[in-house]
Amino acid sequence: AAAAAGARFVAVGEPDYPPVLRNMDYPPPLLAVRGNAAVFALPPVAIVGARNASLAGIKMARMLASDLGREGYGVISGLARGIDTAAHEGSLATGTVAVLAGGLDQPYPAENADLCNGIAERGAVVSEMPFGWEPRAQDFPRRNRIIAGLSLGLVVVEAAKRSGSLISARLAGGMGRLVFAVPGSPLDPRAAGANGLLKDGATLVTEVGDVTTAIAPLIGRSEPQADSLDEPPDFASAAPADDSDRRRVVEALGPTPVGIDDLIHHTRLHPAQVFMILLELDLAGRLERHPGNHVSLLPGEG
Repeated sequence: AAAAAGARFVAVGEPDYPPVLRNMDYPPPLLAVRGNAAVFALPPVAIVGARNASLAGIKMARMLASDLGREGYGVISGLARGIDTAAHEGSLATGTVAVLAGGLDQPYPAENADLCNGIAERGAVVSEMPFGWEPRAQDFPRRNRIIAGLSLGLVVVEAAKRSGSLISARLAGGMGRLVFAVPGSPLDPRAAGANGLLKDGATLVTEVGDVTTAIAPLIGRSEPQADSLDEPPDFASAAPADDSDRRRVVEALGPTPVGIDDLIHHTRLHPAQVFMILLELDLAGRLERHPGNHVSLLPGEG
């Protein structure tokens, strides 16, 4: 069934497995993937929100996704109506990943089947569920966990107080991912959840720079000099980091902040390998980031 659908199964230890997802607790041991695994090399940002979204919310999601794509980011979402659909549409040309609650041959809602096919052409459609599996209500929190795990940061555009998007945001925060929210009118129930996230400390988003400025240090970019940004690390040309590579990076770090560029030169590793090792340390709570693209190892670690 997988071959007939143009899909394949990727195990957690294989090179095509999404590198950011691999660094969550208990990643799916096997992922069904349809499309181009090269999209997983793009720094990933999730955009989620209400199914019954307002026109303003849909416009914002599409604009954010388009702007992120132009700046070299991949966009993650869940193929649902409303905000998810707008996020995928906005980043269709640059690379987006749809996470399904059912099998890859069971896109939901059915009206998004054509969009799903379009996503697979330039990006990827993924699921941890077997082929033929029709999504049930209890499968969507599992899908939301993968959306959070696939991303470095998660943006909630519109969400009511009991929205599934808030589950995604809580999961993302628990994984050490950055959580963002677009503010909305207090008179609109669809904005209550996003506004609540902002009260709880989520980063406010009104434009793409609010997202990229926060994520840039995680991927070795300098902000805000957008015209002098380095290209994002090319994961496709780098071998996965091994234990020896990790030791070299950890041994080069200490309590004194060092520049990431200096770390790359000193270890002589591929920038993408250094990025992934630093991300692993960051998600494990072992790394501290400083202004000027500098990092240090937290005291007592090593």
